[in-house]
Amino acid sequence: MSNVFVAGLLAGYGVAIPVGAIAVLIVSLTARTSLAVGAGAALGVAAADGIYALAAVLGGAALARTIQPIATPLRWVAALILLGLAVRTTVTALRHYRDPTRQPVREQALRTPVRAFAALLGLTLLNPATIVYFGALVLGRQASGPLLAGEAAVFVVAAFLASASWQLLLAGGGSLVGRALTGPRGRLVTSLVSSAVIIVLAVLLLVM
Repeated sequence: MSNVFVAGLLAGYGVAIPVGAIAVLIVSLTARTSLAVGAGAALGVAAADGIYALAAVLGGAALARTIQPIATPLRWVAALILLGLAVRTTVTALRHYRDPTRQPVREQALRTPVRAFAALLGLTLLNPATIVYFGALVLGRQASGPLLAGEAAVFVVAAFLASASWQLLLAGGGSLVGRALTGPRGRLVTSLVSSAVIIVLAVLLLVM
């Protein structure tokens, strides 16, 4: 059972650690709002990874084949959402920088931990590559024998814990960035940089 737990941890870290648009969103969101909001977003991403790990355990190959025909539309939807977030972040940051008397910039849709959780959960679920990733890992393990119910549960929990620990680490980093760059110019710079990175990653998502 311990080897299944380790395999789940490695699978969770494998899908979570590569830095992409989601990681940038968690860091920049936490820097501009609060650690609580960032933690909500982080757990939303981890929950999506856990859901896909569970789906892969229950029928990864079949689900991957089902998703494959709509993989391109899903990438377009994800890219459009990312572009929308980048534009909104830039606009609100510029408005706040030009008028410092305005309330601190807080994304209306992501201003509470619950909303951040729901938003990042939905956005992460739009990534079809995640189910393909977990499906391939599960199929590889099942080549040496099918996973028992208990082993499958351990694998899913371990994958969730690994993803959650990494995403929460990113949120903590974002909180430190936010404290270091508390002035209007610092927040403007972090907003513009994160928006630029998100736009690039959204474009790369479309051309991959």
